[in-house]
Amino acid sequence: MESGLQSAYLEEKERLEHTIQEMERHLEALQAIPPYTGHDMTEQVLESIRENKRRSLAQALPEPYFGRLDFHETGKPGPAPLYIGKSGVEKADSPDLMVIDWRAPVASLFYSFTGGTEAVSYDSPDGIVQGLVYLKRNLVIRKQILQRVVDTFDRESDAMAVTDEFLLYRLGENKDNKLRDIVSTIQAEQDAIIRAGKNHALVIQGVAGSGKTTVALHRLAYLLYQYRDQVKAEKMIIFAPSRMFLDYISGVLPELGVGHIQQTTFSDWALELLNHEVKLADPAHALRHWFAVGEKRPAMDDTAPGRFKGSLRFMQWLDGLLNAYELQAVPQADFVPWDGTKLPYRTIRDWYAVEYKHEPLMKRRERVLARIKRWLEMELDKVWEVHLKKDYKKRGAARLRDYGKQWTAYLPFGFYKELFRTAQSGALPFVSEADERFIPEELRQSTLAAAKKKLVQPEDLAPLLYIRQRFEGIHGDLRFDHTVIDEAQDFSPFQVALLALHTKNGSFSILGDLSQGIHAYQGVRDWHELLSLFPEEHRAYYTLNRSYRSTMEIIYFANEVLKRGLAEPPALAVPVFRSGEPVELAQADGPALAERLAEAVRDHRQSGSAGTLAVLARTEERCRELHAQLLAAGCNGVNLIVPGQQQYEGGVSVVPVYMAKGLEFDSVLLVDVDPLHYAQTPQDAKLLYVGCTRALHELKLYYAGEPSPLIAGVQGDFVKAAQ
Repeated sequence: MESGLQSAYLEEKERLEHTIQEMERHLEALQAIPPYTGHDMTEQVLESIRENKRRSLAQALPEPYFGRLDFHETGKPGPAPLYIGKSGVEKADSPDLMVIDWRAPVASLFYSFTGGTEAVSYDSPDGIVQGLVYLKRNLVIRKQILQRVVDTFDRESDAMAVTDEFLLYRLGENKDNKLRDIVSTIQAEQDAIIRAGKNHALVIQGVAGSGKTTVALHRLAYLLYQYRDQVKAEKMIIFAPSRMFLDYISGVLPELGVGHIQQTTFSDWALELLNHEVKLADPAHALRHWFAVGEKRPAMDDTAPGRFKGSLRFMQWLDGLLNAYELQAVPQADFVPWDGTKLPYRTIRDWYAVEYKHEPLMKRRERVLARIKRWLEMELDKVWEVHLKKDYKKRGAARLRDYGKQWTAYLPFGFYKELFRTAQSGALPFVSEADERFIPEELRQSTLAAAKKKLVQPEDLAPLLYIRQRFEGIHGDLRFDHTVIDEAQDFSPFQVALLALHTKNGSFSILGDLSQGIHAYQGVRDWHELLSLFPEEHRAYYTLNRSYRSTMEIIYFANEVLKRGLAEPPALAVPVFRSGEPVELAQADGPALAERLAEAVRDHRQSGSAGTLAVLARTEERCRELHAQLLAAGCNGVNLIVPGQQQYEGGVSVVPVYMAKGLEFDSVLLVDVDPLHYAQTPQDAKLLYVGCTRALHELKLYYAGEPSPLIAGVQGDFVKAAQ
């Protein structure tokens, strides 16, 4: 090491040893206090505080901090070193902090400061604080051992950092089977999103590898810290694209010291709320349909079932029918329990439409019928003759049952099904001919055919939940303090509008990438489709165009694919300055391709790398075939990932491209990149772009015969033909 770096290393090593000693002393003192198990409220609160400190210290001990910022606050004697970690750490004998929580206001300077000699400021609870930054230093600590010291700014030094060496060092690390936190490498544009105000719907367009998922997870941790008196972890929810993706991101929040946040998929959440009244049709069948090869591929315009049923137009149509049902729900007749006594229709109608108007529809029905029953009991009390009273009671109970049958107690699926078959049965008088014509006949028939088996498609879930909400209301445990929607380009406007009803104050983090919108049969094509759901003053739009995942070569190549397939591609990814091997293109098919793949797997394993490798093909059937070929070639332990998978194991995997979205691998081998499998269409360009951008360090593409027009003749130093 140079003398300056050597000196910095020794200084930080001494500081680390002192910090660990202090933390261990503090932890020992807390552990020596017997846990309080009594009923005194004050002591219970004190014990809760002690337990949180014990847990925080134990979690922080292996890696107490990751950054140092020397800041001279205006009006103070001189610069003070601030050490920043995943959690704040107090000294054992004073409230002073040895380590500052990364979410604290002053820690924002560590992320927002990118160099320069001008004064900087941050927003504290006491107002704006100004001052000068003298040093910004990144530290790598593993198991209490200082491994690396990198200065990205030093006011006293003439040598200014040209690139963020620490960031490049972290990006060059191999990945395992779990997404990790980025708290030590959060960039300024990411930090601005993380620290944005709570009561806003943030829509984040982020290119592949821009860190949008981790940004959203860190935002949850920040909101819990900053608004600790207003939000609770158990009242936050993350909607992810699949259970496997949830498993992949499962380590991030615990690493940040955050637990109890709900994590699910929209389908799982919806089916549970519907009490499993319906079943979801086999997702693999639908995926085979939408990602079929060649001429079998269906159109993905607004007539596609997912686009049609997921539109706000469909939601408004459904809302209109529910309003019409509300107006005609009460049987239009007086209730006559026995001759000479009646409860007028107008009175029943007033109870329903005025007194109980604030209640959801089925709750109103329940309230009105209960009130009629009470009225009936009071009328019976007026009858003194025993034999008449007995007769009237029996007759009145029977007529009340008949009356209730005229006022159908719908379940969401029953009502939804009736809307589609009303043209055949005329069962719902409030459905007009115009309403019947609104549904395309082919869609009507396919929905009814599935309904006979109580099967629904994913696009049916939002309408069913909307009916449920109108029928039953939204209970308090289903109102969220903050909602995260990942891969939001695959959500429909109807889905997001529904979730807005469940989310307080429009507090959302909605993130995705239109360039990866491979589920165009159900998702959005423009972020305005979602932004328009929220008031302008309570929404914000962010773009993350820097890609931190892949090498420059891979990003440049993937951008070329987009430019060839999309007439007007969204903003292209801008790579960080991290160079690697050129992207390889090779002609290989049949046995030759199988041997190439097996050789690549053997080389990967023999390299001693703990990294990950993925073989990506367009369809599930092709993946099964390639997986069998690899096993036959002696490549044991290769994982096959297919629809329904709940875990990603790392290592070597064979994956359909559409299931790889959201994941990342050190090396990627893409097969069948020919005109049949990847035509020059927007849909295929997005799919191939997803495949390419899964690779961190190495990308190889194989084709049979001729290469796809999306990659044919691509020129530049970032690509080479394999020998």
